[in-house]
Amino acid sequence: MSVLLLNADLHCHSTISDGVLSPATLAQRAADNEVELWALTDHDEVSGIAEARAAAQSLGMPFVSGVEISVTWAGKTVHIVGLGIDEQNPALVQGLAKTRSGRERRAHDMADDLARTAGIHGTFEGALRYVGNPDLISRSHFARYLVEIGACSSVAEVFRHYLADGKPGFVPHRWATLTEAVDWIRGAGGQAVIAHPGRYEFSPIAFDSLFHEFRTLGGVAIETVTGSHTPDQYDEYTRIANQYGFLVSRGSDFHSPEDAEVDIGRLPALPATSKAVWENWPLT
Repeated sequence: MSVLLLNADLHCHSTISDGVLSPATLAQRAADNEVELWALTDHDEVSGIAEARAAAQSLGMPFVSGVEISVTWAGKTVHIVGLGIDEQNPALVQGLAKTRSGRERRAHDMADDLARTAGIHGTFEGALRYVGNPDLISRSHFARYLVEIGACSSVAEVFRHYLADGKPGFVPHRWATLTEAVDWIRGAGGQAVIAHPGRYEFSPIAFDSLFHEFRTLGGVAIETVTGSHTPDQYDEYTRIANQYGFLVSRGSDFHSPEDAEVDIGRLPALPATSKAVWENWPLT
């Protein structure tokens, strides 16, 4: 079988960050959907990896330790996935703790803004019901609460009307730098991947700068086939990956069965012109 046809899902989230399934339950869902190579990539957190690895091993499913790091670049948030990391690497662990700090204060500010500008009260307490650790509270938790109270009919609708730049509830946060994120990933023995580039609203010049800087820092891949990309974008970002000398990655960015744009393990195969990030990995 061509390595490009491997059913790899290298981007998904558990209850450790903003997903709704535990790492073990997520592993079972991946196995049930015939995933052949799986990574857990929680936001700025690696504490679910041990459970995910043990569950994957019990299911006979090859597992890759991962993380998704929030980065501020050119004034906007960009996500960098790290694959094949040593989740106990001290610099990585300390860096992620630093990145997580400030989330609770930001969440209070988001709740205050929703109350002031949209008249929606109690959102911090409501969002907190969806997360066990205030250090990891995120916009997704607010979005689920806004759906619960009927402010919107879906999480996607929430992000069209609230919590996004220029909308009620949006509060910017200063995340890690691109240099820090790539250094932490590489220092932990991993490979750095730009997550879902089609979601970023950059000009062509800004994208060119991002890709060049990422490559110079040691980044190796971009996600091309991912849950938020359209079929046209699969080909567009494969072409871009080839242009800049990047490998490509594939991942659903799965958070929840109710909100998923695509289920874990249900993406199409990588385009034939791709070179997969896992091409030279020992898949055992």
